[in-house]
Amino acid sequence: MPDGPRPNGPNYDDDFYAWTQYQAQVLRELRTHDNRFDRENLAEEIEDLGRSHRDAVRSQFRRILVHFLKLAHSPARDPRADWMDSIDDARAEIEDKLTPTLRRDIDETLPRLYANARKPVVRDLEKYGEHHAAASLPVECPYTIDELLADDFYPAPVSEPENAAGTGEKE
Repeated sequence: MPDGPRPNGPNYDDDFYAWTQYQAQVLRELRTHDNRFDRENLAEEIEDLGRSHRDAVRSQFRRILVHFLKLAHSPARDPRADWMDSIDDARAEIEDKLTPTLRRDIDETLPRLYANARKPVVRDLEKYGEHHAAASLPVECPYTIDELLADDFYPAPVSEPENAAGTGEKE
């Protein structure tokens, strides 16, 4: 609980990430004559808590992107339900952590998150002989944040040219 009313600054319950960054800033600006208080390291620890929270949200968005790409581009049938389960799990994790500040962060970092998600998908598709699927992955993110978060949205498979489609199963 704060010692008194706060005239400004993010609320802990409304936006934890923004709150941690603000509190670290306030700690650094506090004037104190008591040098027993390790203000700088405490501020760094508070910032790190917020960054860990932010990084967890980013990681879940990357996880969704990986499975969206596989759902849309892999001809494999067997793992589809598992990919959808993973998407559902990631969405649940995000729901507990996403704040307005972190949503803006995702909006700003989505192109980089997508690029980082795309790389392992290309390797996985090629590893299983799905070269056409790997080559068909968009270079830029084709999904919106709202699509990534929508409980009932999963990308439909992209149609493949005749004779290029496969089951993704080993013969």
